[in-house]
Amino acid sequence: MQSESAAWLTVRGLSKQFGGAQALTAVDLDIHRGEVHGLVGANGAGKSTLIRCLAGVTTPDEGVVTIDGEEVKIAAPRDAEDAGLAFIHQELNLVPHFNAVQNMLLGTKKATRLGLIDWRKSRRKAAEAAERVGVNFSLDRRVDELSVAERWLVMIAKALVRDANMIAMDEPTASLSDNESSQLFDIIRDLASDGVAILYVSHRLDEVLDLSDRITVFRDGKVTDREVRGGLDKRGLVRAIAGREVTAAARVDRGPIVRDTPLFSARNVAAGRMVKDVSFDVYRGEVLGLGGLVGAGRTEVARLAFGADKLDSGSFELEGKPVPPRSVPAAVNAGIGLVPEERRSQGLMLDKSVGWNINVGVLKSLRSVPGLPFMSGAKSRTRALGLIDQLRIKTPGPNQVIGGLSGGNQQKALIARWLRPEMKVLFLDEPSRGVDIGARQEIHDAIRRLADDGVGTVVISSDVEELASLCDRVVVLSEGNVSGELVGDEITENKIIELSYAHTDQGGDE
Repeated sequence: MQSESAAWLTVRGLSKQFGGAQALTAVDLDIHRGEVHGLVGANGAGKSTLIRCLAGVTTPDEGVVTIDGEEVKIAAPRDAEDAGLAFIHQELNLVPHFNAVQNMLLGTKKATRLGLIDWRKSRRKAAEAAERVGVNFSLDRRVDELSVAERWLVMIAKALVRDANMIAMDEPTASLSDNESSQLFDIIRDLASDGVAILYVSHRLDEVLDLSDRITVFRDGKVTDREVRGGLDKRGLVRAIAGREVTAAARVDRGPIVRDTPLFSARNVAAGRMVKDVSFDVYRGEVLGLGGLVGAGRTEVARLAFGADKLDSGSFELEGKPVPPRSVPAAVNAGIGLVPEERRSQGLMLDKSVGWNINVGVLKSLRSVPGLPFMSGAKSRTRALGLIDQLRIKTPGPNQVIGGLSGGNQQKALIARWLRPEMKVLFLDEPSRGVDIGARQEIHDAIRRLADDGVGTVVISSDVEELASLCDRVVVLSEGNVSGELVGDEITENKIIELSYAHTDQGGDE
């Protein structure tokens, strides 16, 4: 619970400008020991810039940070770590082929004995941190063998090994099931009761309201509201974030979808342990949802269709013809695209510009002279500007490095990459994960426009409300099999959840 004493960490007058645009303007923030402090705001509101400043990744133009009343200079990530600050981002910063304990100890000051590293003592400290957050798997397991929830535990334990007094968590439940999220909330409350401050950043407002002792609202780079627990309900919090009254999107009736000849089909697709027997059709001009729990096989099916992974058995068809998913380039040439769940690590080139990331899929069409590998700057800029305007991407311009944009604007740029005439089928994996309510609506509008243009659009989402409001048809997966299909008015949150928990047991080894 929040302490009534003076704030442990204070931010005063923090300001930052990028490319002439003001990202932060005179931000003040107080964080107390042992509190859960919710940080909310639309994408691009300034939350990420504030966190980057505290993490030593970005240097503010103005402002002062104090800890226990003493001014601190955070010019690099090591300064933040030495100050007791830890940061866990959506894309977890772990080394996949290292085991859990190696990741937890990576970069730490190891215990020494007689001038040598005392690995036994260091491992003991890691084990104590792991026990504190309820790790029940072997610390010798490689990280790429762990679930997302287990990786989160490794990251939290990693922060505790470093004696962190504050842990910032960015969209921690975006890829977790309800049970996994509940377990994480218990850990957060336990850490807070032990005096660790938690800076909780999420667009899932119910979580923020339930967990937070205090909430700070950002809008347009400024702090626009501060509330203690109970000071706002969800509707009031949405209004504070948007600066106006926002109503929830109702289900959009797009009229009848002609379902005569499938545009794209999966036939008895199987691969590894995650995909056992999956069949479905995608029709021209429809928004098809793939529902189910995390680990049901949804992402794996999309990766198989995109040629990123290899089939064990089964097949895909496009316009009635077999399309062996030999490789990603082959899938792209056939007119199949994928907006991946992990946009930063799998979809974007973060050190490249917004324009480059938008245009990279159509470079041949942007050549100055056909047949010669020279890009036309005018063509590239015109196309990028048109898509930036169409998807309302908030950026100073196409030359802005995309790594500096908010998550929602990065996602819209990634979708823009696939807006080309050759597109036939587009898979979007968690398209609105980690984005605010305004960006979510704009992404949904873009998906519907794709469908209206005849593209077969497949939306994978853990958010049953999103599936129920956006999709014309929903195929639900459970344990690597199709557990059911819902059409039109059959698509309700309750029915999607019911099918998600169905035990299909169709020849699997569960």
